[in-house]
Amino acid sequence: MQQLVFLLLLAAVGYFSFREYSKIIRNIRLGKDDDYPLDKSQSLKNVLLVAFGQKKMFKRWIPAVFHLFIYVAFLFTQIELIEIIIDGVSGSHRIFADALGGLYTVILSMIEVLSFLALIATFIFLYRRNLLKVPRLVKSEMNGWPKLDANLILFGELLLVTGIFTMNGADVLLQNIDPSHYPSTGTLPISSWLGPALFGGFSEGSLVVLERAGWWLHILVVFGFILYLPFSKHLHIFFAFPNTYFAKQNPRGEMENMPAIMNEVKTMFGLLPEQEVDMNAELPAFGANDVMQLSWKNVLDSYTCTECGRCTDECPANKTGKKLSPRKIMMDVRDRATEIGTNLDKKMISFIDPQSENKETLTKDNYADGKSLFDYISREEIHACTTCNACIEACPVLINPLDIILQLRRYEILTESAGPPDWTPMFTSLENQGSVWQIPDERDAWRRD
Repeated sequence: MQQLVFLLLLAAVGYFSFREYSKIIRNIRLGKDDDYPLDKSQSLKNVLLVAFGQKKMFKRWIPAVFHLFIYVAFLFTQIELIEIIIDGVSGSHRIFADALGGLYTVILSMIEVLSFLALIATFIFLYRRNLLKVPRLVKSEMNGWPKLDANLILFGELLLVTGIFTMNGADVLLQNIDPSHYPSTGTLPISSWLGPALFGGFSEGSLVVLERAGWWLHILVVFGFILYLPFSKHLHIFFAFPNTYFAKQNPRGEMENMPAIMNEVKTMFGLLPEQEVDMNAELPAFGANDVMQLSWKNVLDSYTCTECGRCTDECPANKTGKKLSPRKIMMDVRDRATEIGTNLDKKMISFIDPQSENKETLTKDNYADGKSLFDYISREEIHACTTCNACIEACPVLINPLDIILQLRRYEILTESAGPPDWTPMFTSLENQGSVWQIPDERDAWRRD
């Protein structure tokens, strides 16, 4: 019966998780293609140092150390998880014990020590978020679901560690009672004394129940975590690796040119021959006002965001009381992509663009619900950005909020011919006189005189 229940649960988790993760991938692909050159050796170096090695986390070493405890514990418990899944499918118990011998004791000991350190880190993080209230963790965009999301994962970590020590503690005692069914794990650093201390006077039947309860608690928390991840900021556990691999490698202060604008400027300065202008041609849209005009990498950035707030904490605009929060920009892009994806799943024909040739099937190409990223991100936010790159430098997984802000600005200024009132005179002067100052003389008049 236990095997049957486990197999049904495993199949259900596999089906629902595949469905939800497929939706996330689809949402990321709402962004347009963006081919840019990558040095593969540098990309692999980013993955190893930044994603695996947590290099940028250690710019703030106190939270980095506690995060490392949870991260390394997560990696090593996957070994035990593999064993639990094999045991659940086959009906065996600790199938790796006899095959690995003394190495099995070493692995379990490491998992126990790391789990204990992760337990300490979990309490520390709960304290920092809910009692100490570290400023970057309690800003306005973290109210509601983001705060609950972070706490749910931490409480899940507590349950996971409880399951591990309950299972191992009861198992240590059962090894002396029924060694034929409970293979020896050797002396474990925590369970070998915690088990007898907590469960020493229990009957064999009670110990069997406790061991199974710990086993099931462990696997059910893992299953719940897998199903929960698509709705959580903790997607960075998976997406940090591709995101660091595909991170752009150009200098941080370098902004991408727009070919249409660049060629126009070159023509004005006589660097290109005059081109005939088709007056009937549709005006190009510059920048981006929605997810579909952003690149897929921008959207991947949003789903990779850990909501740690380091970008916002380092942002000079935010420090001076302005509305801009780079973290909120990323959260808004993710929310908008999720909204579009949900509507695509519902096949809402009312959202088909009336000017589209395809009026039967809703796709990302004919999607028009009357909303855009500007319904999530205010103009005041994007105007406040100083393009200093502090947010990019601070991000532990190489996310680039600035690229999204620049594209929103470009759309507002070049496509909508809008912008802050104190900016437009500068643009007008630059366009008409080649100078940002509104003076009657031509820019190079001083040279002729």
